[in-house]
Amino acid sequence: MITMFIMIILISVAVPTYERSVRHAKETVLHENLWQMRRAIDQYTADKGKLPSKIDDLVEGKYLHERPQDPILEKDEWDEKMGPDPNSPDGQEGLIDVKSTAEGEDSSGVPFKDY
Repeated sequence: MITMFIMIILISVAVPTYERSVRHAKETVLHENLWQMRRAIDQYTADKGKLPSKIDDLVEGKYLHERPQDPILEKDEWDEKMGPDPNSPDGQEGLIDVKSTAEGEDSSGVPFKDY
């Protein structure tokens, strides 16, 4: 009986700590994936002289190995922000930023869509 009581106490402490660490890891991976995609957009633009039209252009151009996954949603769907291409004489648009489509907030209260 005492052993069971001690096990319950240990589990009640360990499970929330584990869940917090998993959540923090997902938030960190989300930050890193967004940073890598934004860096790839900048590199693509510098090399090609124009903005990419979508994330898949970055993969096809070998700026990313594969389409990154949003760890919060566990999907490779992103909110692709389009904007005017300053390098285009025709005023065409291109991919200027990438955001998460996940609902909710991170552990510090920042909405995932604001990353």
